[in-house]
Amino acid sequence: MRPFRFGVSCGVPASGAAWAELARRLEGSGVATMLVADHLSDVLSPMPALAAAAAATTTLRVGPLVLNNDFRNPTVLAWEAATIDRLSEGRLELGLGAGHMKSEYDLAGIPFEPAAARVARLATAVATIKAVWTDSRSGCPTCVQAPHPPLLIGGNGPRLLELAAREASIVGFAGFSPRRGGLRNDLSHFGHDGLAERIALVRTAAGERFADLELSALVQRVVVTDDQRVAAEALSTEWKRALSPEQALECPFLFVGNHDQIGEQLQARRDTFGVTYWTVFEKEWEGLAPVIARLAGT
Repeated sequence: MRPFRFGVSCGVPASGAAWAELARRLEGSGVATMLVADHLSDVLSPMPALAAAAAATTTLRVGPLVLNNDFRNPTVLAWEAATIDRLSEGRLELGLGAGHMKSEYDLAGIPFEPAAARVARLATAVATIKAVWTDSRSGCPTCVQAPHPPLLIGGNGPRLLELAAREASIVGFAGFSPRRGGLRNDLSHFGHDGLAERIALVRTAAGERFADLELSALVQRVVVTDDQRVAAEALSTEWKRALSPEQALECPFLFVGNHDQIGEQLQARRDTFGVTYWTVFEKEWEGLAPVIARLAGT
């Protein structure tokens, strides 16, 4: 079983100095990776933000979670990623996804095509990126990490997860699938059985390489409380009863309880699912910090 790793998906800082200070605080807290989402609103542009975070630290890993493949030329992205890997002395994890928000495609002036087409383009992009990284004739800066930085491919759809199983180093589970261009979320794989089914799909698609994969999950909510039942009732109401209170307590994408209870949840979910790399949002990171400090690397 792999040791625990923790990532934090970060928002928009008040200043460059605040961003550097956040990176250093994460580095000193046991967090493994500082992550940035990729949206055309409410977040920093990932690659320059990650380069700045890496420059402010010495051991903290950095990565996008995850880049929308359709917004970038894969050859240019391979160059940018190799540059960050080189300048950070090998601390980049490149997270890729197929995109899901139609409104962002409209803003960018890019046609929003069905998921099958978007995943097919992502597969082509992954092959291109790996080729640029590993072909000495490409002229791309040589990556510090051999043979190249770890690839994380994340989402929930079966085509995307099968691609991740074949090509990624890290498989990221979201637990839900955006529908209607991101206007609605399908929570069919948000619970215990749903995640187990998706991991089984990855296991089958990966074959012998499954043992080499790191499994990751993006935690949607962390509620630190001494009254699990009341918190679970509130979450059930907030999610419009898509989850019962009992399901909320069992959901692998929700952490509810005091620090000891959440630590027990993490241990149990690693034992059950094999997920060892857990990412939380910045606004909830400090509440989880004592658990991270206790479990990181164990």
